[in-house]
Amino acid sequence: MDKKNKEHELVDHKFYHAEQEAPFRDHTEDPGTPQTRHPTYRLAFADGEFLLRDELRPVRFQLELLKPEMLLEEAGVGSTLVMYGSARIPSPEEADRLVEEADEVRKPIAQKLADKAKYYTEAYKLARQVSELAIIENGKRQFVICSGGGPSIMEAANRGASEAGAESIGLNISLPHEQYPNTYVTPSLSFQFHYFALRKMHFLLRARAVAVFPGGFGTLDEFLELLTLIQTGKMKPIPVLLFGKEFWSRVINFDALVEEGTVNRDDLDLFHWCESADEAWCHISEFYDLEC
Repeated sequence: MDKKNKEHELVDHKFYHAEQEAPFRDHTEDPGTPQTRHPTYRLAFADGEFLLRDELRPVRFQLELLKPEMLLEEAGVGSTLVMYGSARIPSPEEADRLVEEADEVRKPIAQKLADKAKYYTEAYKLARQVSELAIIENGKRQFVICSGGGPSIMEAANRGASEAGAESIGLNISLPHEQYPNTYVTPSLSFQFHYFALRKMHFLLRARAVAVFPGGFGTLDEFLELLTLIQTGKMKPIPVLLFGKEFWSRVINFDALVEEGTVNRDDLDLFHWCESADEAWCHISEFYDLEC
């Protein structure tokens, strides 16, 4: 159908899409008047200074909710296996160097981090194992690996998926210090957030299981919010796999919370202790009646 006939279609849009109309300004000569040079004259959606005003925060919230949601939907991502964990635990290949390069004051801490390199390995194994299954349901990819997109445990997750030949998601956060996506995140599924709240929402919107490895404040925040959402009924139960019983039992005295009456004994069943990728996948499989 030629262009002339297409313009007479009943179903054709009679208003131009924004992406079509925005370039109109590039085809006309700017008279260079005070009016056209002033920031007020910019198109609102193309005016960065305007979009960054405090009053536009609700709009920015909406944009950070919409952009990943729309692109993940277009990418055919039905569900995710989310993997939380430290940005400081080294890979097994880097563990010895971390200890060797530490000064005497930091060497004990470096050794503790190096001892946790086994969790990098288990995160890698779990991500690879699940990615190799390539589960498809309702025409969408299921249990797509999703991490915070950074180094360490996050890198292990994306690396496991990548080396299985699968795509994976990285949800990065803009921070005052430099922080970039690890090189194993699929470029078209690499997102950056300004708001922690919207990032955490996207971690869980498609999550069908969450694996939590040893970590710091960020991991604690994500883990405890997840438990709270399930405990309060704001989110349906999903497998929550907690790796590293020795570590977490030192960091959080779960039994003391029960003894103090601030949580119920049954609340401790909201998560499942794990030490290996195989154990984690078997628990997920049992939950969803899949083959282990």
